[in-house]
Amino acid sequence: MGKKITAVHVTHEAIGKIGGIGAVLEGLFTSESYDREIGRTILINPLFSTEGGLDTRLGEGGEVLYSSLDGHVKSNYFASFRKIEEAFNVNIVYGRRTFVDSLTGVKSSPEVLLIDVTRIEEGPVNELKAKMFHEFGIRSHLYENLWEYEQWVRLGPPAIAALKALGAAERDGSTIIISHEFMGMPTALAGIVDPYDFKTVFYAHEVAPMRRIVERHSGHDTMFYNVLERAGENGQSVTEVFGDQSHNFKYALVDAARHCDNILAVGDYVVKELMFMAPEFRMADIDLTYNGIPAHRISLAEKYESRDRLRQYCDNLLGYKPDFIFTHVTRMTPSKGLWRDLRVLEQMDKEFRTQGRTAVLFVLSTEVGHRRQRDIHNMESGYNWPVAHREGMPDLSGGEAGFYTGVQEFNARSRNIKVVYVNQFGFNRDCCGHRMPHDMEFMDIRKGSDVEFGQSIYEPFGIAQLEPLSFGGLCVVTNVCGCAGFVNAVTDGESVKNVIIADYTDLNGDGSHDIEDMMQIDREARNRIEQQISSKVALEICARLGKNDEEVAGMIDSGYELACHMSWETVAKNYVLKSLEKAARKEHRSQLKKGA
Repeated sequence: MGKKITAVHVTHEAIGKIGGIGAVLEGLFTSESYDREIGRTILINPLFSTEGGLDTRLGEGGEVLYSSLDGHVKSNYFASFRKIEEAFNVNIVYGRRTFVDSLTGVKSSPEVLLIDVTRIEEGPVNELKAKMFHEFGIRSHLYENLWEYEQWVRLGPPAIAALKALGAAERDGSTIIISHEFMGMPTALAGIVDPYDFKTVFYAHEVAPMRRIVERHSGHDTMFYNVLERAGENGQSVTEVFGDQSHNFKYALVDAARHCDNILAVGDYVVKELMFMAPEFRMADIDLTYNGIPAHRISLAEKYESRDRLRQYCDNLLGYKPDFIFTHVTRMTPSKGLWRDLRVLEQMDKEFRTQGRTAVLFVLSTEVGHRRQRDIHNMESGYNWPVAHREGMPDLSGGEAGFYTGVQEFNARSRNIKVVYVNQFGFNRDCCGHRMPHDMEFMDIRKGSDVEFGQSIYEPFGIAQLEPLSFGGLCVVTNVCGCAGFVNAVTDGESVKNVIIADYTDLNGDGSHDIEDMMQIDREARNRIEQQISSKVALEICARLGKNDEEVAGMIDSGYELACHMSWETVAKNYVLKSLEKAARKEHRSQLKKGA
């Protein structure tokens, strides 16, 4: 490569980490290889809200250099931005945001461009929609009533204009528009049809239409992935098996990803799901590009310090200090399969009774925003939150209430293992109340965990499931998690004591079913399979839990060694950068014509 790549990341997490994409951005930007090889990084996002002041525009670690909303100008791009704002009737916020790896101290400060598209001129947007139809077959009129679709299409025209204003479209440059999931696809497609030779990459953190099918069908992963494998053998696509998907705008946008120069798929099943989208994906340039995980060494004493804080927290809440700490830190969505944790614990509780051992599972998950400290203190003093909960805000939302019902049932029956459901962002005294130890911090729930659950029904990768790995935690994931594929790749398929891979798609050796039979796998059939697999998982956990200092220290050593081979530095160097460089080298037909 001659000139360094300019990487343009179009994402809904440009100014804050909401989920997995934010973790990916943070991991990439703070890796030395990415910082060394990428010349310039620009994050692009719609401006979701005009409320607040200048200091809130770019989130934590942000510095605003230009904002027409606030009359703030500290940028030489002022004149160019004003022309764009007048031409498109938009507002622009531009600046930088600093990413910091809290454990290594590595920093990165990419540029951030936010565009308010709520009152944009219709002409340029309709022109893009027409091109999206004629070039890529996307029928925007089916989805224009959906703001989740419309705002991302509106972003495309002014985003391309802004990149040119920023000097990110120089003729001898190498600018790659990276669409993180379906959200960035309209901007990527606008780049493809633009006269400038933008390169485009689709970063498949999931395959949204497949998630929808898995979550909505009562057979979940047990049904879907068996059907997927058989459909692959038959050469069938998702529309042939599950019917027309054109009603789903995410299907239309993800389907158009095959027109990008390259596709980065974060897991083995993501590759298969993309090929299940349409036959054309079998000819697309798809690179398996796993996500990274933290890799930081701690001592046995440090682990015990964190675990002791968690044990004390359990004692403050429930009146006993457990022998083992189990955790599950996740978002509250059906895909996370939280009910499977309880099924495994049901079996473990029986075993613990005979062994005289005790444990607690801290589930840290919420589907709403951060709860105010005042509300937390009121719930804590009023009815013993988070041991007890009440439906309705500021406590349980609808999805949280559904999970808590299962927790109540489990706690009523169990003797040696209890579950504490903490429906709050953050894990310290300010966030979680007076009964949490004063020196508790979020990393304690990672460092001090003996077992981290993550038995998802749909999990393209699953960074969170493996975060306790280098701290000696035993990580329990499912075979459909992309991280399971990365573990197998690093270990050459050999079993490793720090990771348990549960296969809830196992039909007990009966592979004779045809697709029609497999699609009939319902909740009842899945329950039977989950009962069998959860018993096996429970026995595996009981067998692998560290029984003494030597065994726990061994788990720390082996977990750290494995995590080092799965770090963000490794991922950036061996996967992401190679794929971006390959995309940058692509020659487009229009460019070949120019050179003829």
